[in-house]
Amino acid sequence: MKITLRELQGNSPGYYLLLGALGLVTLFGLGAVWIMEHQGHIVTGMNNQIVWGLPHVFAVFLVVAASGALNVASMASVFGKTEFKPLAPLSGLLAIALLLGGLTVLMLDLGRPDRLIIAMTHFNFKSIFALNIFLYSGFMGFVIAYLWTMMERRMNRYTPVAGLFAFVWRMALTTGTGSIFGFLVARQAYDSALLAPLFIALSLSYGLAVFVLVLMLACHGSGRPLGDALVARFARLQIIFIAAGLYFVLVYHLTNLYFTKHHDFERFLLLEGGLYTTLFWLGQVLLGSVLPLVMLLHPRIGQMRLRVAASTALVVGGGFAQMYVTIIGGQAFPLVLFPGRQVSSSFYDGVLNSYSPSLPEWLLGFAGVAIAGLIVMLALKFLGFLPERLDEAALQTSDATQAVASA
Repeated sequence: MKITLRELQGNSPGYYLLLGALGLVTLFGLGAVWIMEHQGHIVTGMNNQIVWGLPHVFAVFLVVAASGALNVASMASVFGKTEFKPLAPLSGLLAIALLLGGLTVLMLDLGRPDRLIIAMTHFNFKSIFALNIFLYSGFMGFVIAYLWTMMERRMNRYTPVAGLFAFVWRMALTTGTGSIFGFLVARQAYDSALLAPLFIALSLSYGLAVFVLVLMLACHGSGRPLGDALVARFARLQIIFIAAGLYFVLVYHLTNLYFTKHHDFERFLLLEGGLYTTLFWLGQVLLGSVLPLVMLLHPRIGQMRLRVAASTALVVGGGFAQMYVTIIGGQAFPLVLFPGRQVSSSFYDGVLNSYSPSLPEWLLGFAGVAIAGLIVMLALKFLGFLPERLDEAALQTSDATQAVASA
């Protein structure tokens, strides 16, 4: 069924059908939370060896993509790319929606949601998790203020300053998210300062992919003109961001291969890891990076909307594969409790840890995506987050108006 964004704006039954579908997924997710809270995490695939499961894959992807989704607004306000200014409000909206969706999954996976009160009132500042509480809330506050300066005409003069603060904070947010893993020295899969810049590069790629998908759906469905030149610019940016992400992945694994202590893990992930090896090479590298990069290199890519949509969807799918390999594959490899020593016991020493996500975990993860979608749909209906036209003529008129205003 064709879902148009005349529907997303609430002018047809299709809008309410899609809204209801997202609401139903959210309710299923809440039901999964109720089951996990009353029966315990024994109903999930998580155990004492793999304590971060599929919900964390969804949550971390959404948080990382939220940071990258703000990049379009940052390019307009911080780097002076005025052609992106009409899209800055949608960029900020997506950043907030994705962050809320990811944090909802994290909070509801605590087992006892009241533990959030402890996390917000008792801080151990030597813990990266405590620092991330401030990074998440600060990012939300800065982006809301940024949106206010963009959408309230009398506050427009403060937009560059607000945009700069939001840009700096989102860099800190993604650095903190990558450092959650980089600071875990006990895990051979993590324990690397390269994870912080790697997550920043990945956030640019994932966030832009989600932004382009939402933008194309919005413009196609509502009949808004979307210029080929603008689509081509986004395609070129996506190529750069995909290449940057691949570069940091390459450097990360080459760095690990340089150190003898990481050779066993690299052999596990790159050659002998079964599902994790398949997800790495097929999902993350081939389908999630190389194939969309090649698809976007076409000289007339701005006119090929289906190819752009397919490429960005592949990037999103590759992002989930990347997070699954990073988070769960990193825990599946056995801990080295005493480096340089041989240890033997009956408690999982030297044994690859198994994990199979359960239905409640899938439902909770998809609920986070659905919550982000609900926020975007309702905001598009009631607030003016998109201009009426985004073709070349409208963008040139906008640039000319801004130039006159600046003069």
